[in-house]
Amino acid sequence: MPATTAPTCDAPLSAPLPAMPHTRNEPATVPAATLEPFWVRALLIGIALAFLTLFLFVPLLSVFAEAFKKGWQAYLAAITEPDAVSAIKLTLLTAVIAVPLNLVFGIAASWCIAKFEFRGKSILLTLIDLPFSVSPVISGLIYVLLFGAQGWLGPWLAEHDIKILFAVPGIVLATIFVTFPFVARELIPLMQSQGSEEEEAALVLGASGFRTFWHVTLPNIKWGLLYGVILCNARAMGEFGAVSVVSGHIRGETNTIPLQVEILYNEYNFAAAFAVASLLALLALVTLALKSLIEWRLADAGAEQFQEHQS
Repeated sequence: MPATTAPTCDAPLSAPLPAMPHTRNEPATVPAATLEPFWVRALLIGIALAFLTLFLFVPLLSVFAEAFKKGWQAYLAAITEPDAVSAIKLTLLTAVIAVPLNLVFGIAASWCIAKFEFRGKSILLTLIDLPFSVSPVISGLIYVLLFGAQGWLGPWLAEHDIKILFAVPGIVLATIFVTFPFVARELIPLMQSQGSEEEEAALVLGASGFRTFWHVTLPNIKWGLLYGVILCNARAMGEFGAVSVVSGHIRGETNTIPLQVEILYNEYNFAAAFAVASLLALLALVTLALKSLIEWRLADAGAEQFQEHQS
């Protein structure tokens, strides 16, 4: 029989050890293929800044420049004029009604979608996204078909002397329709990423459903909830298309701030139009600041949860 020999290792003894996995405390190495030359980065940054300057900063500065063009007294007179005050009050009233209702709907819808499995879940998600895909003008026309004088419910409403169109209820309904996805769409991915382990543990320990939501779920989603509320409020106060269809443009009664700006501009009262428009611009700046603050808080909260999970 042929003599057997012991297997030998072909790899040299001085072969390098396998690379250790990268740890969080060590700086990550960036592949050279992802590094662009300086001139490419400078060109891209310059294009982005030029775009922002042309389409954001210049229009924003022009709004305030035109608003104060005739002086501070003219500005105050424009925003304290009775029709402007009525528009401001109606806009705030609409937001005060629409935002809390959307808050309740957003929490309920996100809780249902993120925590439960049921038939028709994808259909519910599609319906929540419907206002994003439908023109606001079309949504306003839908309310006209429902509540108008020749609509499905128009004769019955006229018999009972109930006014929906060309009144506050129609404006509120149109605003609710175009703003209800914001809170739900912020909370659904957040709740899905958090899972339901903490809620299940609280229920096992004897907590009621309401107590579980108040002490477990709500603290985990508070920043995302506030983020959605801010976006919803900004859209509610700045909505034009749907509100324009159902309001009737009655000065001093059914005009919101955007509609008042349109009327003043069409009357060539440019100083007053830009003065009222500056209120919406200020709202946009405040919304942007709060949005950035909440995004920063959300990033910190996510980092804290990751560290707790690692530990």
